[in-house]
Amino acid sequence: MPKPIYVLSGPNLNLLGTREPEIYGHETLEDVHRLVAARASSLGYEVVCRQSNHEGVLVDWIQEARESASALVLNPAAYGHTSIAILDALKMLSIPVVECHLSNPAARETFRRKTYVSLAAAGIISGFGARSYELAVEAAAGLAR
Repeated sequence: MPKPIYVLSGPNLNLLGTREPEIYGHETLEDVHRLVAARASSLGYEVVCRQSNHEGVLVDWIQEARESASALVLNPAAYGHTSIAILDALKMLSIPVVECHLSNPAARETFRRKTYVSLAAAGIISGFGARSYELAVEAAAGLAR
């Protein structure tokens, strides 16, 4: 079996299901993790799903993915708009990176329309709620092959 696909989620995503459900949906992060695990399994991959509200922890996991993952799916949340540290960590990867967002940042506030993460990502999947993660895992698996 190939190395797993890392699925990392940034700040406040631990509150999915209760945080602004009109924007982010009613699914919890655990629901998202079950969805991506099932999709990855159907593609012959396992997933490592993690969430942190702390930028440095996300950087540590991205660095870990260099050796331990086939691909990386990252929902950086607000850090996508602010974190050069995350961008620098992503630029050190030789594995595919897929950025994902539950909502469509291009349809929201102006400051959400640019992410540093997109500079290091093969592509961005956004606007499909929890299904964004599932589609991102599918894309990551395809790129990893």
